[in-house]
Amino acid sequence: MDARKSTWLIPSLGLTQIVGWGSMFYAYGILMQPMQTELQLSKPVVVGAYSLALLISGLMSTLAGSIIDRIGGRLLMGAGTVLAALMLAAMSFVHDALGLYLIWAVIGLAMSATLYQPAFAVLTQVFKADFRRAITMLTLFGGFASTVAWPLTQWLLEQYGWRTTWQIYAVANLVICLPVHMLLPAARSIQKTKAAANKDWDLKAVLRQPSFYAVTAAVTLNALVFSAMSLHLMSILHDRGMTPYYAAAIGAMIGPMQVLGRILETTIGKKASTKQTGQFAISLLPVALLLLYAPADWLVLYGLFAILYGMGNGVMTIVRGTLPAELYGREAYGAISGAMATPVTIAFAAGPFVASLLYSVGGGYPGAIVALVAIAATGAILFFFATAAIRPQSEPISQ
Repeated sequence: MDARKSTWLIPSLGLTQIVGWGSMFYAYGILMQPMQTELQLSKPVVVGAYSLALLISGLMSTLAGSIIDRIGGRLLMGAGTVLAALMLAAMSFVHDALGLYLIWAVIGLAMSATLYQPAFAVLTQVFKADFRRAITMLTLFGGFASTVAWPLTQWLLEQYGWRTTWQIYAVANLVICLPVHMLLPAARSIQKTKAAANKDWDLKAVLRQPSFYAVTAAVTLNALVFSAMSLHLMSILHDRGMTPYYAAAIGAMIGPMQVLGRILETTIGKKASTKQTGQFAISLLPVALLLLYAPADWLVLYGLFAILYGMGNGVMTIVRGTLPAELYGREAYGAISGAMATPVTIAFAAGPFVASLLYSVGGGYPGAIVALVAIAATGAILFFFATAAIRPQSEPISQ
């Protein structure tokens, strides 16, 4: 498919990302409490089902990417959408913990087939050399998923209850996402040249490189800290003595700052390589966390925290999507990016638990923040040296 004829693809896939992330990722944060109450389950049990989905999604990332490398995204993403719709509908009939865990386990499969990672692989195939801009534009759409999903889910919950809300999201996946995924280019329409393939790495060659594991570890540590902070930030701000009103205001800044970071990446930062952009963005996290030691009434510094934290997270989403293609080429992008995404997704699932553990071991949030700063700084340093050590994609190791 000619990229010039695919201008519909980015906004259409962007809409599917809003629906997919909204229904399979963000909605549970609103519906979890009423489900917990009606099903008479503990919070760890309810949260554990969701973590299981993230774990399975991460473990399936490499396989999903390999499938797209071979046959394109139409079949995989279409099947993933149908699976998501079936499981979201099944969620409305759940009555016990076993059913909840079985449903979320299958939703994990649907996540691996429909969310950012497979969408990035499709865009990399279609837009070729312009893949970075395409991925950035897609994340601008995806950045609004929480903005749409949280208030919409709350409204649906109040109007119809949690069971009917899940059914509505199931229909949304079928009506909105499935038609888009079924129009994706088939394998035969994705042009690949032998010359391009000869320049690119394959998964086996990449997995023999220690630098790949180093850069993957770096982005995984970064994701772990972001995930840990996502659940604990409000508690940390309250622990620092901030009022609920100001804490909510600081938290509300983060989403727009993620979008702003992505806009700046595609405008001011478009001439920088992904490695350079990543080296800058990953360094923002430890700096931002240090600002949490400011007195609670130093609101300007906490505002600066939200800016650095949000922009860093927003840009790192793009970096994780574009870095594999820049470093290793596009021929095996799906498999390589999937291999990199596996530990990152597991880190997202483990982050809140790790932060709770650090809270207990460190004697409270001040000690936990010290540990998170150390982890984030280690990731930033590792990223700088790991990316510097990787050869350009035009110079692969001989097979």
